Amino acid sequence: MPLPDPVDERLRQAMRQVLLAALPGVLVSVWFYGWGVLLNLLLSGLAALAIEALVLRLRRWPLKPGLGDGSAWVTALLLALALPAYCPWWLIITAVACALLFGKHLWGGVGSNPFNPAMLGYALVLVAFPQYLSQWPSLHGMGLLEGLRQVAGIAQAPDGWAGATALDSLQINKSLTIDELFASDPAFGRWGGHGVEWINLAFLAGGLFLLRQRVFSWHAPVGMLVSLFTISLLCWNGSGSDSHGSPLFHLLTGATMLGAFFIATEPVSGAKAPLARLLFGAGAGLLVYLIRTWGGFPDGVAFAVLLMNLGAPALDRFVEARQRRSVA
Repeated sequence: MPLPDPVDERLRQAMRQVLLAALPGVLVSVWFYGWGVLLNLLLSGLAALAIEALVLRLRRWPLKPGLGDGSAWVTALLLALALPAYCPWWLIITAVACALLFGKHLWGGVGSNPFNPAMLGYALVLVAFPQYLSQWPSLHGMGLLEGLRQVAGIAQAPDGWAGATALDSLQINKSLTIDELFASDPAFGRWGGHGVEWINLAFLAGGLFLLRQRVFSWHAPVGMLVSLFTISLLCWNGSGSDSHGSPLFHLLTGATMLGAFFIATEPVSGAKAPLARLLFGAGAGLLVYLIRTWGGFPDGVAFAVLLMNLGAPALDRFVEARQRRSVA
């Protein structure tokens, strides 16, 4: 009987820990968005299983190791959380297919992808179908039967059931002060987006667990959060109508903590050297703020990470050259 590959075993262990660490964020998301989050998870998981198995079969690779490493499940999880609850079934399947085919297997499979697969899949469907990703449930969701009908596309959502997010409202705001937005717009909560602030705190807890387990180093998440905090503090002009939001608002709104601890830390498409990972995270945090404030999309985590994926090799070369000069 052959001995197990230690690299594959470390990968499986890391993927299991990532799935476990995401559980608090999933539970809080279900609390605020209802059955839609679970339907997203179910559809994305089934789609990932089917697509991964089909590609492995076509490439004549063994199914058990390919399906058992957990990478496809993590991709499915991230997409299920990034897409709006109760979005159409075909949108979820399309996002998963793009992630696994164009973000993973096109480059040779796990360990060879230059881009974060989940964020590539999300970005493609966002560009292709922006109208479906701009509306998030504004209430606690609907019943299971109504949710199934909504996902299947055989029922129309009630008026006012979904609306713009806090980042959307802030980006298009021209007249209300920040205090007025928080007081009048249901998308805003106590510190950030309504409900989203607690979801971010839950993913922060999961991320700290992963740091404690040494699944990844602190460099990328700390770099991203410190950079986002710093630039939002420098550009913050109080509660005026032209304000872009406080540092706390940006940390606890959108996909900030999910991006910092579960996306920017993806080891294959990110930088390798510790200093390069810190710069990678700092660049991602800066780009998130720039896209949120002046870009065409309200939350820039996906595009920020993908852009930094492009720059990751250059960051590693820069750090390597810097180390050679310091030695010399």
